[in-house]
Amino acid sequence: MSSISQQIANELAVSSQQVQAAIALLDDGATVPFIARYRKEATGGLDDTQLRNLAQRLTYLRELNDRREVILASIRDQEKLTPELEQQIRSTESKTELEDLYLPYKPKRRTKGQIAIEAGLEPLASSLLDNPEQDPEQVAADYINADAGFADSKAVLEGARFILMERFAEDAALLKKVRDYLWNNAEITSVVAPGKEQEGSKYRDYFAFNEAIKKIPSHRALALFRGRNEGMLQLKLNADPQQEDPKARSYGEQIVADHIQFSPASRAADAWLAQTIQWTWRIKLLLHMETELFGTVRERAEADAIKIFANNLKDLLMAAPAGAKTTMGLDPGVRTGIKVAVVDSTGKVLGTNTVFPFQPQNQVDKAMRTIAGMCKQHKVELIAIGNGTHSRETDKLITDLLKADQELKASKVIVSEAGASVYSASELAAQEFPDLDVSLRGAVSIARRLQDPLAELVKIEPKSIGVGQYQHDVSQAQLAHSLDAVVEDCVNAVGVDVNTASVALLARVAGLNKTLAQNMVAHRDANGRFAERKNLLKVSRMGPKSFEQAAGFLRIMDGDQPLDRSAVHPEAYPLVERMASDHGKQVEQLIGDSTFLKNLDAQAYTDANFGLPTVRDIIRELDKPGRDPRPEFKTASFKEGVDTLQDLRPGMTLEGVVSNVAAFGAFVDVGVHQDGLVHVSALSDSFVSDPREIVKAGDIVKVKVLEVDVQRKRISLSMRMHDEVTSGTGTEPKNATGKAASKPKSQTTGKRPAAKKPAPVGNSAMGSAFADAFAKAKK
Repeated sequence: MSSISQQIANELAVSSQQVQAAIALLDDGATVPFIARYRKEATGGLDDTQLRNLAQRLTYLRELNDRREVILASIRDQEKLTPELEQQIRSTESKTELEDLYLPYKPKRRTKGQIAIEAGLEPLASSLLDNPEQDPEQVAADYINADAGFADSKAVLEGARFILMERFAEDAALLKKVRDYLWNNAEITSVVAPGKEQEGSKYRDYFAFNEAIKKIPSHRALALFRGRNEGMLQLKLNADPQQEDPKARSYGEQIVADHIQFSPASRAADAWLAQTIQWTWRIKLLLHMETELFGTVRERAEADAIKIFANNLKDLLMAAPAGAKTTMGLDPGVRTGIKVAVVDSTGKVLGTNTVFPFQPQNQVDKAMRTIAGMCKQHKVELIAIGNGTHSRETDKLITDLLKADQELKASKVIVSEAGASVYSASELAAQEFPDLDVSLRGAVSIARRLQDPLAELVKIEPKSIGVGQYQHDVSQAQLAHSLDAVVEDCVNAVGVDVNTASVALLARVAGLNKTLAQNMVAHRDANGRFAERKNLLKVSRMGPKSFEQAAGFLRIMDGDQPLDRSAVHPEAYPLVERMASDHGKQVEQLIGDSTFLKNLDAQAYTDANFGLPTVRDIIRELDKPGRDPRPEFKTASFKEGVDTLQDLRPGMTLEGVVSNVAAFGAFVDVGVHQDGLVHVSALSDSFVSDPREIVKAGDIVKVKVLEVDVQRKRISLSMRMHDEVTSGTGTEPKNATGKAASKPKSQTTGKRPAAKKPAPVGNSAMGSAFADAFAKAKK
């Protein structure tokens, strides 16, 4: 454990003691949000991001150790474990290198090399390798064994070759050399699959493509793999991009030759050994490494895609809430009409209806009267309009209504309805609204997500919210794990009102689960609202451990204990009471008294249980109890008359909402039912390595239309207002000087760029001799 904690400490650039303390807390069942907020003294203030990374590495290294012990036991049982090998196995910190070391000892099906060894050909293989002066045909004659399937010298030499090929291909040191060379030099290439030019047209950027495997960004890698999986693209690893002639000898063969110290000198066995090296490279190493490195690229791309999704989800969940206001939700539709639902300030449904202002009914006046009546009846303050089909038409309808009826004081906002249909048909929605039609549940969800995006979006499976990049191409288990962690962190950062929260929201609180959340709601329904946090211990299956983890994140507004509406943990209540007592005050008098709290000596209240960081946190929380970390609520104003793609014109300046952020740029909703793309190069005048440095999901931004491709439903936007618009398709944004804006290096020309030739291993004379030996082998 000490070695694991030290390794993690080095990676996170923190002390080993911090890591050991965090590991002990995690192993004891503590949650990341609880540790990050309430155990700062123990961990030295590790935040939730550091703790998540720590937990991930801890799992990896523990799995590595478990696998290491299994491998050592297997080799030991074979009586092949030497002290040197054991030291190598124990010192490796990579699962890949560990498996390389195990490869020669790993039980496997009988290979051609093993069959040759069983026939007694291993001495021949070793002899030819050690002494190439021998004539292969002559020495092979002594090993003919017809009964074992080696009836002539040719078969014997082939068997010997397979022995050496397998020996080389299972050499961990050689595998590392080859892997390092390929990772630093090789390219991934793609071509269109024969006959798929039309069917696979969406992949046409990759019909003749090449890029360094080490540098390819996640979105392009995932696009390539998706194209291959759909049968539209053929992928290959080009090990020697520096060579113009694809038939030329690979540099990989030179690496093998150097590793086994093979230096051709016109000896009798040189041609045979040269061909053995060639076969080892082409049949064993290259194919194996292509699979492995493609797997590595995919894993890295998936990790990047999952990280992007997680960051976007966090931005969306932490979006500003409109607040506890009576809200009308409108779920637009054409033939099926606009679904209408009104909820009160707590999210309780007050009324529902469906109106049909569009084709084929065209009941515009009736629809406006119905909506106006519901607004007046329930004193609606906000109108949330889903951004799906016919949202702009619905928005115009409400605009006309608000202009025509001055008694209506509501404000309208277009809201993302991503995932609303998933929620409407879910078991959770059925339990929440058993008597409400599925279509109307979506309108309720739209209204509620304007009031509090976090409280409503937690009811939807995170990956259905639609802010990901190639989300269906990544590991669904890893994606779910990462997104669940984001939801947990967001929910606990904001806090949850225990007397109004849904089961879905409560289940995301640190220390709770679905069963406990259901029990809390059932207890609330049976006994009325919770008056104090300590009453939560009366909930069925709520033990001291669960209470400890969850209590600080659960809020009780207007309860018997004033501290219950804050993030102060119950374990710290005696400390706050001592602060109040020392200054002749009641606890409730401390809350919000900024002047007093500012002058309070935090150091005076530290002890063995509460260090200075926690005391300062408590004082800050007393100043602004239950403070919401989310930003102030703002809305975007879509331009009137711009409702469809056909309404867009290059040069237009529009206001929009960032709907999604990817590695290559940001998607912006400008109100035309099709998000536009601001390429990373058009986000700022300065270089941008990560689009999230500039924008986040939910941000309101000003953009300029550069190009509209109606046929492909693509909109090119820029956040640089000085970018000039050029005509035609495939145009690039231009800056004020008239020069093309900065953009990534070309990846789709189909032309292989000149690459620096790797430094040769050994001298040129040896390389020339090897080439001669190879030529003889081919003859």
